[in-house]
Parts: sequence; C-alpha cells; structure tokens
Amino acid sequence: MSDAKRSGRQARQAERSKKGTGIGRPYILRNIPTYDILSEENLLKIERAADRVLAETGIEFRDDPDALDLWRKAGAKVDGLLVKFEPGMLREILKSAPASFTQHARNPEKSVEIGGKSVIFAPAYGSPFVMDLDKGRRFGTIEDFRNFIKLAQSSPNFHHSGGTICEPTDVAVNKRHLDMVLAHMTLSDRPFMGSVTAVERSEDNIEMCRVLFGTQFVNDHCVILGNVNVNSPLVWDGTMTKSLRA
Repeated sequence: MSDAKRSGRQARQAERSKKGTGIGRPYILRNIPTYDILSEENLLKIERAADRVLAETGIEFRDDPDALDLWRKAGAKVDGLLVKFEPGMLREILKSAPASFTQHARNPEKSVEIGGKSVIFAPAYGSPFVMDLDKGRRFGTIEDFRNFIKLAQSSPNFHHSGGTICEPTDVAVNKRHLDMVLAHMTLSDRPFMGSVTAVERSEDNIEMCRVLFGTQFVNDHCVILGNVNVNSPLVWDGTMTKSLRA
C-alpha cells in the first residue's frame, strides 16, 4: 500500500474516532416558533367546550376498578364506569407532569430529550404489512422486524429505534413482545418503545430493561416508552389503562 493511501485511511480512522462510537446526528432542537393556527380566544373556546364535555358527558373507564378508585380519590365524580370531571380539574392535574424528560439509550450518546423544543425522528409504528421487490406485499415477520431495526440503526437521520415497526405475525402473540424488544436492545443502541398490548407484556418489557440498564437506573430514569391509545374519544379500556400504570 502506498504512503498516500495509508495516510488517507489513517486520517479517516482518526476522524471517525473523534465522532464517538456510533454514527448518527443528535436530536433536533427547534428554534423556530410554532405556527399558531388559532387565536388565543379560539383556543379558550375549545378548552371551555372540552371542560363541558368532561363535566357533563364524562369518560368511561372499563375493566379497571383501580383506575376508578384513583379518580375517586383525585376528586372526580364516579358513577359506575362513568367518570366526570369538574372544569379545570384535569388541567390542574396535568401541571404535575414534566414539560420534558430524557429517555436514556443503551449508548448514552444516543439518549434523547422528549418534549419542549426537541424533535425526535423515529421509524413508523404499527404497520401490519411489509413490501420489498423480491416478495412483494405481505404480512410482516420477525426477520422483517429485525431488518427494519438494522436499517434504522444504519441511518444517521433517526434518533430513536421506534417500537412495533411492523407486526411480526410469525411469532406467537404471547411472546411477540419479548422478541421485538430484544431486537431493539441488541440491534440498536438508540432509545426504543415497548409493547402495551397487555399489562403483563408491559411489565415483561420493563423487567427486560432492568436486566439491560440495572434495576436502580430503571427506577430513577426513563428507559422505555409505550404508545397507549383510547378505543374511542370517551372510552378507556382496561388493557390500556393497566398498561399505562405499569
């Protein structure tokens, strides 16, 4: 090898060593103000309408007696499964939530700040089908899932490994969450999401994080997220609220 080629390779190696152990760009801090679609007056009208719906119509919490007890202790009106909230009550409760927090990654250099001015890019979530040029459109498999994680990890433009990038239908539902989170843990060094399809699966994923990060670290820091959704705007299912508490 010529001296010129050797020195060029050594220079590239030295440059890579300065950038840390992995590729990627830090998460984005948004310095441009958000665009306000509505005036403050119209936003207040929406809030007053929401307060009225919460106070007069309420929200059902099904199959979760513990959630009803928590709302009762917080001061809400509980009638069977229906919970009603005095105007302003939920707004006061929400003040206890942090405006932003850090989600820690296996590689500390890849940890991200959630909320505030931070913009975090992650792969898509929940695709039931996958497609490629060789096999066409089909149901996803665990091999597809792992390949998508590898692709995202190889891209410098993602800050997060995501969650259920595709549904691996060739793995039994009762153990699918274990394979998915294991893939995130071993094939990516970025933050990731867990499974919330049952409270037991949420707890399994948290327990896996205790193995990876250590029990005390998990007790004191955010290391995993879950995508919790309602069945309808005014109905919460126990599967979701129990997973949310976990």
